[in-house]
Amino acid sequence: MKNNTMATLTDLQREQWAVDGFIQLEGALSPEEVEFFSAQIDRIRMLPGYEPARGTMPLGHYDWVDHANPDMGSFMDRRDLLPYHQAFIDLLDRPNVFDLIVDIMGPYLQFSMSQAIVRGGKDGFPGYTHTDGGQGQRLVRVTETSAPIAMKAMYLLTDVNDVDTGNFTVYPGSHMRSFPTTEERAPNPHAPGAVQLMGKAGDCYLFPHALWHGPAPNHTDNGRKTLLYNYSQMFVRWYDYGAVVPEEILEKCTPRQRRLLGDLGYEFRPGSYFYVPEDQEAIIMQNQALQNSLQPPHLEPQNT
Repeated sequence: MKNNTMATLTDLQREQWAVDGFIQLEGALSPEEVEFFSAQIDRIRMLPGYEPARGTMPLGHYDWVDHANPDMGSFMDRRDLLPYHQAFIDLLDRPNVFDLIVDIMGPYLQFSMSQAIVRGGKDGFPGYTHTDGGQGQRLVRVTETSAPIAMKAMYLLTDVNDVDTGNFTVYPGSHMRSFPTTEERAPNPHAPGAVQLMGKAGDCYLFPHALWHGPAPNHTDNGRKTLLYNYSQMFVRWYDYGAVVPEEILEKCTPRQRRLLGDLGYEFRPGSYFYVPEDQEAIIMQNQALQNSLQPPHLEPQNT
């Protein structure tokens, strides 16, 4: 059952998503919100949290760090943002972005990861290109009408007006075809077919994990700041949480946000997340009439 109050893709956006594998939403955040989240990243940098564990764990794995880097323009990669401020929780289902994510993925989705990244200026980083979701994602093929297994919303907090300024770089259409991964032909931000996207602070890119993408080098004097929010189908393992989301986060959430964070309304049991509750579509679409018409499941209530 559709809820007519939720926005959907335009015909042009739907075509671009299917063919190119990404959409750029201009002005998804207001200037005031850009300033706020940019300041939050500076604040979070000085606090403990999860960052890449270079030298101690494999690539892509994060560990808890207590140190702070006071150079606000230098590299940072911080995960699990929800505990730092209510605004990060509210960004979970921001209507002008989340509505389109639901239109792309369908209502049987969950939130899987939050991340703040600063690409340092003139730090010698050459950029790199990859798919998200591990090597297995590169073996999955979709069609133009397929819902993605997982996708991201990437919010720019810095203007990107020229090449090699930390640009979000994509290989259009690479989500639907095999791609070379040999050392001799490894994709990179300057290889044939790569497109370095421009954008204004406040813009948002939507793209599936299967799209080959990555950051270009940043030859400016300033760090490029972004926020990334991941969404996946409910049968996929989360990035940020091992078993359950902490209750101190859930108690700050709306019913829809709680559902996106894995609260099904009952204790986990075999089959959970693979076969979703009857009210899943009503909760995600925020259709109160449909919610009221459904009988609650005959299961024990969730402990609180």
